[in-house]
Parts: sequence; structure tokens; C-alpha cells
Amino acid sequence: MSAVIQPMALPQVPLWVDGRAQPAAAQRFGEVFDPARGTAIRLVPLCEAQDVERVVSAAARAYPAWRDTPPLRRARI
Repeated sequence: MSAVIQPMALPQVPLWVDGRAQPAAAQRFGEVFDPARGTAIRLVPLCEAQDVERVVSAAARAYPAWRDTPPLRRARI
């Protein structure tokens, strides 16, 4: 994966925060390649500090409920 300026032709992979897809604040992206074809198929954000803070804060808020979820229910998710 290499850092690139965002080309408009490739779809971006969003961040998954608080149970929904959200765009990243990042301005740099890395390409995801299809190994069979060797072509770029998606862009992933190279997250900035504010992206990381947002994701980690959301994970910390969600953890108590996840911790209390029975293993069988977790396995079904």
C-alpha cells in the first residue's frame, strides 16, 4: 500500500465509527490492490490524529456493552 493523493476514480473505504460509515479527515490515502489483476481497486485513508481519536473514543464507549455480551451472541455477529 502506498500513499497517494486521492484520485477521484477509485471508491474510498470509510471509517466505521459508532456503528456507521463515516468519512475520514485524512487527506492522504493508500491504494488497495486486487492481487489477481494487480490493479488498484479502493482507497483507504491514512488516518490523522483526529481520526484515531474519534475511532478510539467510540471503541471505548462501546466496550462495556460488548464486554457484557455473552460469547454465543458475539459469535453470531
